[in-house]
Amino acid sequence: MKLIYALIVLCLVSAAAWAQANPQAAQSKAAPGGQPDSSTVVAVFDDGTPLTFGELKIFISNMPPQNQQLAMRDQKALIRQFALMRKLAKMAEKNNLHEQTPTKEMLAHHRLQVLLSAQINHFLDTVRVPAEEVEQYYNDNRGQYTQVRVKALYIAFVAGAQAEGEEKKALTEAEARIKIEKLLKEIREGADFVEMVRKHSEDETSAAKDGDFGNLRRSDNLPDAVRKAIFSLKEGEVSEPVRQPNGFYLFRAEKIVPQPFAQVRDEIFNRLKQERFRQWMEEMQSSVEVRFPDDAPAAPANP
Repeated sequence: MKLIYALIVLCLVSAAAWAQANPQAAQSKAAPGGQPDSSTVVAVFDDGTPLTFGELKIFISNMPPQNQQLAMRDQKALIRQFALMRKLAKMAEKNNLHEQTPTKEMLAHHRLQVLLSAQINHFLDTVRVPAEEVEQYYNDNRGQYTQVRVKALYIAFVAGAQAEGEEKKALTEAEARIKIEKLLKEIREGADFVEMVRKHSEDETSAAKDGDFGNLRRSDNLPDAVRKAIFSLKEGEVSEPVRQPNGFYLFRAEKIVPQPFAQVRDEIFNRLKQERFRQWMEEMQSSVEVRFPDDAPAAPANP
């Protein structure tokens, strides 16, 4: 199959190059009045079989995505290659190759894969997730959809041996801990968090925005220690120092708000849909029964 598509792509590249060199001729191939109806006949093969626009679209949709756009640049060149594939396939059938090894087994294997994929897609297309269940999930798991707007202050450190050679001596972990604990003490005694960020924070991205670290949710990809620190805060509170591989953070919760249901409805629907799929696959797996006779031969290591 890859060889056939490579042949098609090679022919289409040549056709695209010809179209660039002959833009007026290429434009003449475009269908007037926009895209035709699916039942419109776009070609007739040498055995008299018509090809509709709908059938052509299905053929293109089964091509690798990177080839689909190229295929549509010259519809006639594509159809000629489709005709070649069809003719060679009919020759193979006439020669009864579909009943011979290894073609017979390859066809059976591909059929199995296509049907498996079709059944999975059918399940996902038809599985029901009632709207009330989506809303109930949201109500039962509001914590997952709580956003915390966070500001951060960051003090970096390096390993002691590395710190010595710096022109501007970098802090060791112990020195960075002492510094950030001192800053935390000053903040809790009334120092302005944003001013401390401007003077001391070494996270250039957030410091340039007065410490703004963005809106975070529990489901975001965060280190566990960061997630735990942030989502244990109340509005206005500052966390204890949070150690990360190269520095310490102080986090302040600016505002804590639940995301509106309308914003997360589709996310919850897809989550529940995938959960149903997972359960269904587990049921299918558990329903499979296979007997292995005691004298069954082992599969060859190198078939």
